[in-house]
Amino acid sequence: MAEPVTFEHFDQAWTEKVLGKRGRKGIDAYLGIVATEFTAGRLVAGFDVTDELVTMIGNIHGGCISALVDHVLGVVMYPVMPPRSWAATTEFKINLLAPVTAGRVEATAQIVSMSKRLAVVRIDVENVVAGADGAEPRRRLVAVAQGTSTIVAPREG
Repeated sequence: MAEPVTFEHFDQAWTEKVLGKRGRKGIDAYLGIVATEFTAGRLVAGFDVTDELVTMIGNIHGGCISALVDHVLGVVMYPVMPPRSWAATTEFKINLLAPVTAGRVEATAQIVSMSKRLAVVRIDVENVVAGADGAEPRRRLVAVAQGTSTIVAPREG
């Protein structure tokens, strides 16, 4: 197993601005993506499956899962980058493993490598469905992804 990534910066205040809050515009707002856990280099975020997102064949489009992956791939970077830097998704590869028809879609993003200019992030996406009669929710892996995020330094001046 690889050594955990260590970070020169961690902005706890940034994570607190994001945790539990839904965006007001953009694809993350449309899907209803909300971050539920945020530590240095790790983010858990997801959205509830609504009737509006379910296609005529009864499941959500893989693009919804891909949008979640793209979102967490960038957002996980912000608290650990130097102040005023920004992250840009350079690429990601996703394997869609199973259809999602109901419940919640939840992504866990973990930075596995980071330099001054780029980071590699692994994302596991699960479908979480409430258990019957108060039982524990059922969790099923529905996608795995890995991506690269470019770190853009702030402009001088």
